[in-house]
Amino acid sequence: MEKKHFPLEARENSKFTRIFQIIFGILCIGIALYWAIFQYSLLNADSTLWITIVFLVSFGAYQIAAGFGKIKKFIEIEGDRIILKQNSFLPKIDIKPSDLEKIEIFPLSICFLMGKKKKMILRFGLSYTEIINPVKDAVTDFATLNGIATEEMKEEI
Repeated sequence: MEKKHFPLEARENSKFTRIFQIIFGILCIGIALYWAIFQYSLLNADSTLWITIVFLVSFGAYQIAAGFGKIKKFIEIEGDRIILKQNSFLPKIDIKPSDLEKIEIFPLSICFLMGKKKKMILRFGLSYTEIINPVKDAVTDFATLNGIATEEMKEEI
């Protein structure tokens, strides 16, 4: 099976947007450092300003990471594994066929049932529906190729 990569985001950012994110992130960190260094007396008087500095540094670091493409969410399906990154902050997860017992496919999500009652749920949502069927087809092909049971489920409210 060839490697299939599916972004789990609505669209890819242009080069201009990524450069702007990096510049904006550097600017946020620069402002936070300015406040920490040159307004130190105000920081001693009002300790809640530290929250602002921590927020600016964190937001700036997030923008820089997004500009370099480290925050992307995706699912990648190969013949011998599935790589899943569905959260911007958490690391990607490597799922091997030996780890899987069953795959349940719902209309708006896929549930990977693993050993010891552990399960991982990939939720698609409604904002980017074009990707749902290709991902489901690729996961079904992966399961068939590796002898993993799949089941089409219905959502019940």
